[in-house]
Amino acid sequence: MAHRWTNELTRADATPRGLFLNRRQIMAGAGALGLSGLAGRAGAQEALEPNSFEEITSYNNYYEFGTGKTDPAKNAEALDTSDWQVTVDGLVDNPGTFPLSELIAGLTVEERIYRLRCVEAWSMVVPWQGIELKDILDRAGVQSNARYVAFETAVQPDNMPGVRRGVLDFPYVEGLRLDEAMHPLTIMATGIYDKPMPNQNGAPIRLVVPWKYGFKSIKSITRISLVEQEPPTTWNRLAPAEYGFYANVNPTVDHPRWSQSSERRIGGGLFSARQDTLMYNGYDEVAGLYEGMDLKAQF
Repeated sequence: MAHRWTNELTRADATPRGLFLNRRQIMAGAGALGLSGLAGRAGAQEALEPNSFEEITSYNNYYEFGTGKTDPAKNAEALDTSDWQVTVDGLVDNPGTFPLSELIAGLTVEERIYRLRCVEAWSMVVPWQGIELKDILDRAGVQSNARYVAFETAVQPDNMPGVRRGVLDFPYVEGLRLDEAMHPLTIMATGIYDKPMPNQNGAPIRLVVPWKYGFKSIKSITRISLVEQEPPTTWNRLAPAEYGFYANVNPTVDHPRWSQSSERRIGGGLFSARQDTLMYNGYDEVAGLYEGMDLKAQF
């Protein structure tokens, strides 16, 4: 069921050329209208200015294409997205490997203008187009003993210089708790600015979980698995003291090597002031998912 989250900024308010001469009032959190079981609205409307298409597509983390911020834009053209297949398996009623077009056929694509907060303490605002992950999982038929959703990224050694160099243990893997995956804010994005997803941003389909640090939003997905046990995730496996499984944006829990209390907005200019980081990146309606948890220990 789409349209369970209300977004008050339209495409007319966010142009692909980045000529944002007038700031607009857009929704920073989820609308209460049409939603059930949520903790409430994520605060009042806040003036946000989406980053330009050029900024969003030229400043990226995608280690399969290099560790520099401009490497993905330079190298990701080689990514082969033709005949893209996604495997859905594990604890589902309808497992299989599906062409992407079949996986999302008939599902509603919505525009979601979200904050993106990187664990490296920079941020931007992105106008995504995508499908609620819940709609895909409902189609797959989640079985009653599933507790988590695991994801896997494509591995194309001939096209991915980072894979050839072994900068990480590939394939890149990530995971969510099932209730996180089913939340209305969680989407599978297929585009930005009403254009197909650029390769460097995770073409042709990627996860977007706006209240978590950006590394949770895995790119170029080829597998979605429903599982009972917490799945391994790439950065948590590499450095568990620095990158927790949950990775919720939390200004009170610093990274061991830098503060998370503030962030640098991409596109703000060399002398622009840092801005305060918001708990859950401003999406307070997800707080109920973590009731009773020690968010410093389960970071």
